Amino acid sequence: MNVFVLDTNKKSQNPVHPAKARLLLTEGKAAVFRQFPFTIILKETVLDVASNPLRIKIDPGSKDTGIAVINDDTGEIVFAMELRHRGQQIKNNLESRRAIRRSRRNRKTRYRKPRFDNRTRAEGWLPPSLKSRVYNIETWVNRLCRFCNIQAISMELVRFDMQKIQNPEISGVAYQQGELMGYEVREYLLEKWDRTCAYCGKTDIPLEIEHIVPKSKGGSNRVSNLTLACTACNRKKGNKSLEHFLSRKPRLLKRIQKQSKVPLKDAGAVNTTRWDLFRTLKKTGLPVETGSGGLTKFNRTTRGLHKTHWLDAACVGKSTPEKIFQIDKTVLIVKADGHGSRQMCRVNKFGFPRTTAKSTEKKVKGFQTGDIVKAVVNSGKKVGTYIGRVAVRKSGSFNIKTVDKTVQGISWKYCRLLHASDGYSYNTTC
Repeated sequence: MNVFVLDTNKKSQNPVHPAKARLLLTEGKAAVFRQFPFTIILKETVLDVASNPLRIKIDPGSKDTGIAVINDDTGEIVFAMELRHRGQQIKNNLESRRAIRRSRRNRKTRYRKPRFDNRTRAEGWLPPSLKSRVYNIETWVNRLCRFCNIQAISMELVRFDMQKIQNPEISGVAYQQGELMGYEVREYLLEKWDRTCAYCGKTDIPLEIEHIVPKSKGGSNRVSNLTLACTACNRKKGNKSLEHFLSRKPRLLKRIQKQSKVPLKDAGAVNTTRWDLFRTLKKTGLPVETGSGGLTKFNRTTRGLHKTHWLDAACVGKSTPEKIFQIDKTVLIVKADGHGSRQMCRVNKFGFPRTTAKSTEKKVKGFQTGDIVKAVVNSGKKVGTYIGRVAVRKSGSFNIKTVDKTVQGISWKYCRLLHASDGYSYNTTC
């Protein structure tokens, strides 16, 4: 993962290799501007050098979104990250709040006349759990546009054909036997069954589409009746019923029956937000290229790349270079945590307050909960260096959560801010 560079006027320059950035910092020619994504700012004025045009590529997902910044001319992946959304957490929080609100209304205003249809929604409204995915991607696209010379955007617009997944016979022969024949169903099954054989659990082998209820016994082609199996298991099962084939494996039988009924929730989330995301990206003023999931898979397969979210993103669209490479294999893992809660006080399971109202002042001694700090303690029982997220207290005695433990009672005087809280947590993988 290359390092972003800004000049003295905070204008983006060509990203540099981490070794080059380390040299500039050591020689005092640059300073750290931002930790995530790691960005340095030059202390001296440089000649006007035209920075290379780059492209952001996005592979939207229900839970994880892959984002890659790529140089179309050289095929180099300049920056790669995986963004983990918090849509399910938002949904759970809203449901919990709704349950508490209804319980409170039942206690306090049980005789109030019910009111319906007293709220209107704007055109294009999306539930908060889905809209958060669009906001997360928009935030990171805008950030990357500030740190490097982004000239174009590519995104995967179509992933699954929902009607074709539910009923493969829904359309005519021309669509059935086109270039994407069987792709929609097969690609969905690969994700639904984690790319493993449902019967033996083997991975990284050729998998075949298998009918849970054989067609000879009235089984349909609906996705709820399909699974994946290796060649050996498929032949062994033949036209046996699932109950007969797994009569000696009741746990596996129960798991497959449960998994086959899993709803198309993730596919629905992607399809629901795709056009809203497309319109949001168009507002940046940059040209937006769209591609299908079939094209992404074709690009990744022909270039010999393994499947990850960020490599899928690098292969989105027709603009994908013939050769793709990355000098440094480090990938930034970003998890959306939110900016806290507007709830003034915490409640118990019955909806009654269990804490006092929180303070309107978020910062204590210049720090706020969620900041990434570095504390160097030179004396006392807690001598050492600690880097992690801080939880502030009015007393000035903070808690710091490091990678492996939580250190309590660290004075604010020992803390130095590394990265201000921005609603995301960060990790890296190689």
